Amino acid sequence: MTTSTTTPAHTLTSTTEASRALVLNYMDTLTTGDFDALREFFAPDVTWTLAGDLPLSGTWVGPSAILDEFVPAMVEHFVPGTMELEFEGVLADGERVLAEWNTRALAKSGLPYDQHCLAIFTVRDGRIVEVREYFDTLHAKSVVFV
Repeated sequence: MTTSTTTPAHTLTSTTEASRALVLNYMDTLTTGDFDALREFFAPDVTWTLAGDLPLSGTWVGPSAILDEFVPAMVEHFVPGTMELEFEGVLADGERVLAEWNTRALAKSGLPYDQHCLAIFTVRDGRIVEVREYFDTLHAKSVVFV
């Protein structure tokens, strides 16, 4: 008797749709700035990795590290009230979701920040368990971390 190791198509489709919906809901909630609501999207051991060699690059572990340390440390470099997020969309395949957005703000350096961002979210059991974020670190370094 031979056993198949492939995932049935209907399971993959339902996983894809659930993962896509969760990330879209996360993105909608992100625009509200409600950090308590954002915590509910993350697994307790979630990791968020920012690629590159910026002062904030690295891996942040847990909702508190992400929302109480990483995000405020980035946002503090911008003039309050100037940040805008424009979501381009998501692509999903199983538990992985690629999200694309633009972040625009006035950096405290006085320079305009216009960043195109991509992040790969991994969703399991209805929670985000991993995020890997990518953007133009040279632009961030020359505008934000000057």
